[in-house]
Amino acid sequence: HPKRDSNPRPTGDRCVFFCRGIIQKSREEVASLQQCRPALTPVLAIVQAGEDDRFLALNKEMAGEVGLNVLQISLPADCTEDEVTDEVLKLNEDPKVHGLVLHLPTALLSGRVLNSISPEKDVQGYVMLDRPVCTGAPSPASFASKVCAHSCRFPPQGLLAEGKTALILGNSGALEVALQCLIQRRGMLVLTSGWKVASLQKQVIIAPQEVMCTTIQPLPASHTPPLFILLVILHWGILGNRSSSSWPPCTPFHPPTPPPQNVVRSACRWLRQQRYRPWRLRSLTLQPLSPVPSDIEISRSQSPKAIELLAREVGLLPDEIEAHGKTKAKVRLSLLDRLKEQPDGKYVLVAGITPTPLGEGKSTVTVGLAQALTAHLKLNSFACLRQPSQGPTFGVKGGAAGGGYAQVIPMEEFNLHLTGDIHAITAANNLVAAAIDARVLHEATQSDKALYGRLVPTVNGLRKFSPIQTARLRKLGIDKTEPGALTPEEIRSFVRLDIDPSGITWQRVVDTNDRFLRKITIGQASTEKGQARQAQFDIAVASEVMAILALTDGLRDMKERFSRMVVGSSRTGRPVTAQDLGVSGALAILMKDAIKPTLMQTLEGTPVFVHAGPFANIAHGNSSVLADKLALKLVGEEGFVVTEAGFGADIGMEKFFNIKCRTSGLRPNVVVLVATVRALKMHGGGPKVSAGAPLPQEYVDENLQLVADGCSNLRKQIEIAQLFGVPVVVAVNVFRTDTEAEIDLVCRIARDSGASDAVACYHWSRGGRGCVELARAVRKAAQQPNHFRFLYDLQMPIVEKIRTIAQKVYGADDVEVSQEAQAKIDNYNEQGFGNLPICMAKTHLSLSHLPDWKGVPTGFLLPIRDVRASIGAGFIYPLVGTMSTMPGLPTRPCFYDMDLDPDTEQIAGLF
Repeated sequence: HPKRDSNPRPTGDRCVFFCRGIIQKSREEVASLQQCRPALTPVLAIVQAGEDDRFLALNKEMAGEVGLNVLQISLPADCTEDEVTDEVLKLNEDPKVHGLVLHLPTALLSGRVLNSISPEKDVQGYVMLDRPVCTGAPSPASFASKVCAHSCRFPPQGLLAEGKTALILGNSGALEVALQCLIQRRGMLVLTSGWKVASLQKQVIIAPQEVMCTTIQPLPASHTPPLFILLVILHWGILGNRSSSSWPPCTPFHPPTPPPQNVVRSACRWLRQQRYRPWRLRSLTLQPLSPVPSDIEISRSQSPKAIELLAREVGLLPDEIEAHGKTKAKVRLSLLDRLKEQPDGKYVLVAGITPTPLGEGKSTVTVGLAQALTAHLKLNSFACLRQPSQGPTFGVKGGAAGGGYAQVIPMEEFNLHLTGDIHAITAANNLVAAAIDARVLHEATQSDKALYGRLVPTVNGLRKFSPIQTARLRKLGIDKTEPGALTPEEIRSFVRLDIDPSGITWQRVVDTNDRFLRKITIGQASTEKGQARQAQFDIAVASEVMAILALTDGLRDMKERFSRMVVGSSRTGRPVTAQDLGVSGALAILMKDAIKPTLMQTLEGTPVFVHAGPFANIAHGNSSVLADKLALKLVGEEGFVVTEAGFGADIGMEKFFNIKCRTSGLRPNVVVLVATVRALKMHGGGPKVSAGAPLPQEYVDENLQLVADGCSNLRKQIEIAQLFGVPVVVAVNVFRTDTEAEIDLVCRIARDSGASDAVACYHWSRGGRGCVELARAVRKAAQQPNHFRFLYDLQMPIVEKIRTIAQKVYGADDVEVSQEAQAKIDNYNEQGFGNLPICMAKTHLSLSHLPDWKGVPTGFLLPIRDVRASIGAGFIYPLVGTMSTMPGLPTRPCFYDMDLDPDTEQIAGLF
């Protein structure tokens, strides 16, 4: 191209100058990245075979100039494809790695190895023309693709064509393989050669000047074999460092972007992927039938979206979910860090009036409201629900996935096992129980020396403390690290927890309503050497491990809470913790997967988080803080998270505000208070309602007087919500026996009592469409000023906090604290636990301690018969009246109607 001769060709110095410019630009881009995320430093991973570190040193030097980190993976010189692929796959999954380079012999650069590299991390040149070498799947353009594209763009028309031959000059490993594959796809023969000119003099070269090194001179045309095309690969090293002497003079063509920028750009691409993603949610269509079929029939009539699709729709990244089958997945907590700068959405709590034993439909309202917000008002929303316990499922409830056309699907999976979280809680809880009794036995039957020898054994000639034992030494004020350095007194204090069997507060649990485990005797076998004692079982969801799961904000916090759990007292009155037992690390292992919320969907394809399931009349009765926090980030600033509190506003809602909100730092925008005509009739003086028995006629026929009288309970529950300064919307969950006059009366009284609005809801029979008016009322209420406040100050004495709840929430005149309860309160104060919030354990069927006292009882004393502490969870829980922590099965449990078809594996009778 004589016309271009006037343009000076870049010398080696100019090429180095060009490279330095790229380094400077890359450095600036790294600085810009770190302004957005200060902790981010792009990382280049190099997988190499053998001990040759020249390549690594070259790239480390350049990485230092740019501001990158280099991670070296050294494999044996004789490593296999499998070993390389394994390392590549690990690096693909590592979010800290932004670029990946293979420094391997050409024999290892097979299609299998190259295609194992994630396109997002390809910075060396394994991707060509936006397609991987062998798969053809889309991917970002890489260094090699730009080389190939440039080389194939400059030759004259038709030069790269079937039947012709190409010579690739410069052995460049993976880049050579990439070019070779590209050209072979054109039906051409490919030859390769090194840089030595002598090896090229044996053949005639005809090449486009734009890609030809001028030091190579073509031989006379008389020697021309079939046409050759010379494609020169400028091997910069991954980070482009070349001395001026190593650069051949070139025509003025700008090389493709070298990998120092590719690594930075890969980090930029990664950072863009980390940002909040707008939803692209496709709702599922509902076709409600009348009469409404059973819950399980409705569930099976809908085809849920694949869980990976739902995750993408709500902005989750592929590496943030762990699929459990086709319709549910665990969501990793790394999402919270990714979206930590994203503003939270609106926070809606669903509570209720004092319910009948049948329940009033808070779960159906929660699901129906979320469906209405998303499928019909086109607002992002998440429902957050508790995982149902097997006890009520097989006992009286039959399931807790919602109901009718407002439920979570598949409802069988929701109600049975789910992802095994409650089983993990049961295992963790009972491991602690086993550790307690084993420690009591061993301390009672061994000397200090024998105990010490077994607790700190010599293994392979080495004796040392485990990390958890070192923590116990620090707690005892012993700063020694050598087992042989402890004095006999120090050894005794280390090995002797001196647990008082009568002071053990930790109970075993099982996820079944088994009334005969309420009081048991353990340790009766002769092998237990007279260590028998009385104990009991609680329902699994009443375990402190469950309470911790629902309140924790991450793995580190959960592990620390486990270590603080008090399992009993020593004979001198000191608290004994799970860390003293040495078991807290093992608990974290058992719970490491259970800490992740489970993603599911409603009948209309609205996302749901199912996580934790503490009983509201025993524990704090709310789904997890983590599920709510994840959902609030995912819905975006204008979205809604609808979370449910157990039982009435006097129990679940009060604990939500005073315990959960203190722990999470979250503040609700709206309270939705669920009421039903049948529950109001019961509070107005209607006959007793029993699970499994037909409703009395008073609940079927219109009776405005009963409804009006029962609205006293509704007024009180609205008043309780207003104690916390949050706007209230009343949702009247309509049953087919309710009349228009009864519904209108409830709505009118609710508004007159201070509710922002009150609307009838038909979600059970119509799905989200039947809850649209509630959704509009909630959206409007969320825009009102919020004056949220706690009910009591944590620094108040324990008894005063109990009294405040009893008087302001329940309406009691005062509390009556038993001598046993007062003694425990005094002990907790001495141990430094007096500033914890209160979690009242009382019946959910009345505002008082007596289930039969309906409406709004007055003039009573609230009896506090016992007080216990969940130090790991972070609350004191008084037991009111005769509250049981282990439910029992009714005469005719739900399991009478449940069965499994052995041919289809379909479940019947699960409501």
